[in-house]
Amino acid sequence: MPLTLTSTVVSPRPLLFLPGPVCVADSVLQAMTRPLIDHRGPEFSRLLQSIEAQLQPIFGTAGSIFILGSSGTGGLESAVASLFSPGDRVLAAPVGVFGQRLVDMARTYGCRVDVMETKPGFAVDAQQLAERLKRDTARSIRGILLTHNETSTGVANDMRLLAEAIGEHPAYTVVDSVSGMGASDFRMHEWRLDAVITASQKVFAAPPGVAMVALSARAAQRAVAEQVPIFYFNLGKAKQFAELGQTPWTPPISTCFALDAALEAYHAQGAQIVWHRLASYASAIRAAAAALGLENFSQPGAHSNTVVAIKAPAGLDVAELLRGLREERGIVLSGGQKELKGAIFRIGTMGSISQTDVMAMLGALEIALWQQKLQVRSGAGVQAALQVFLEDDVAKLGDGSATDEQTDVQTMATPR
Repeated sequence: MPLTLTSTVVSPRPLLFLPGPVCVADSVLQAMTRPLIDHRGPEFSRLLQSIEAQLQPIFGTAGSIFILGSSGTGGLESAVASLFSPGDRVLAAPVGVFGQRLVDMARTYGCRVDVMETKPGFAVDAQQLAERLKRDTARSIRGILLTHNETSTGVANDMRLLAEAIGEHPAYTVVDSVSGMGASDFRMHEWRLDAVITASQKVFAAPPGVAMVALSARAAQRAVAEQVPIFYFNLGKAKQFAELGQTPWTPPISTCFALDAALEAYHAQGAQIVWHRLASYASAIRAAAAALGLENFSQPGAHSNTVVAIKAPAGLDVAELLRGLREERGIVLSGGQKELKGAIFRIGTMGSISQTDVMAMLGALEIALWQQKLQVRSGAGVQAALQVFLEDDVAKLGDGSATDEQTDVQTMATPR
């Protein structure tokens, strides 16, 4: 029989299992309450230096990382507009909505875009990319647009393999890592990537409002030299002001305080612990979905650590599922976008959430599925996720890799 409940208790602070924004720790939120400072003064200059120094090892570069007051989309537009000119030929390899957004941006600025199609749910085929570039014997392709982690589909590309596929081709490579940066090992300099973009409200678990754009040395030179039809998002201007310890325009100072605090927390935990935690949460959610008879949208070898997309089974009203979880449980998941609207729902693993929160979310999801009269085995999803967590903890104890910080972050109640 379908499960019915006579009462529910909703947390005063919702649990955001979104692809972003995410739950933000109190210590990071409190940083935003600091008194404002002069954005042309030495204190803000030191703040920018601190943020850049903390970002560089995460990006895998010793080069410049520019802070923009915008969403991640603004950062991506700044890279496209500052590196390419009308008429430039660009090769794009989208694997979802946000990859297609890069295509649209490039076309907006007059670029001729060739699109390398990938089957939905799959990662870009590195061999196919290599063969496509090998055919460009005239070196007419000026840019390559790639997605590290596709927020709309839960698909992750192996950037090392794609970088190897690009090889010695001279095109400028732009990488959307908005929902990927900080979730796994990334080596911008070693992989010879030219522009890598992320945002504050994803893995770093700060409030929205700051985009970060890292440029290679040659990309930074081009951004300064290029006459671009853009003003606010002009990376040449960003570089000129960064050398003064400033941003060209009034920055979101309070969000910068929060980002600095969030990066300190990230490094205090340790990058590898963060990577492992996100991978563990994603694995647990995928295991729970399988146990409930649900199908993951991303295919093996293309799974994201930060976003799990699950196909909606026949009979599931995704909009009602999301409404019930939000209004009756205080748990916020995300639906599909564009052609996937109503066909999938998405669960984010980022932010200030714990194993306990993940288990609570999965339990609530099971109840919501029962309420729509879907035949799922009671407790199956929770049990599958618990098994992943238990095996993970045993493995850590066995190899001695578990730390007090890791235990605090993963197993306690939400660390807010």
